[in-house]
Amino acid sequence: MPAAPPGRTLPHGRTRVPRERGVPDVIRKLQAVALDCADPVRLAEFYAELLGGRVVADPDDTDWVEVHGFEGTPLACQRVDGYRAPEWPGQDRPQQLHLDFDVDDLEGEEKRALALGATVLERTDQLRPGTNWRIYADPAGHPFCLCLH
Repeated sequence: MPAAPPGRTLPHGRTRVPRERGVPDVIRKLQAVALDCADPVRLAEFYAELLGGRVVADPDDTDWVEVHGFEGTPLACQRVDGYRAPEWPGQDRPQQLHLDFDVDDLEGEEKRALALGATVLERTDQLRPGTNWRIYADPAGHPFCLCLH
């Protein structure tokens, strides 16, 4: 999508800020990581609980819900008609990305994630000694890892 002129509204209510003369027009900050899904509220609630964040929803745009208030870049959950979850590790519907989260207690955080609606895809640390992560799927099917910090 082409950039909006300075001061013009971008998707989701953001505006483009004019740059100072002589300052390069470069990306300064990752605004959010957006995840496609069928139910953005449900997915945002899952990640808000998992990460200790809060759901930020615009009542006028129910197709885009954000999660803020945790350490790191905000997550956005975006409704996509006909959404089909990625298959892991298959490639018929490959993952486009996955999220890695540092944890201090892998067993405890796994229990919490499962109680919130995650499913285990692979307990990598049990299959390959010396690894420190496990792979899960969120309620919309996106893979994510809990990594012992």
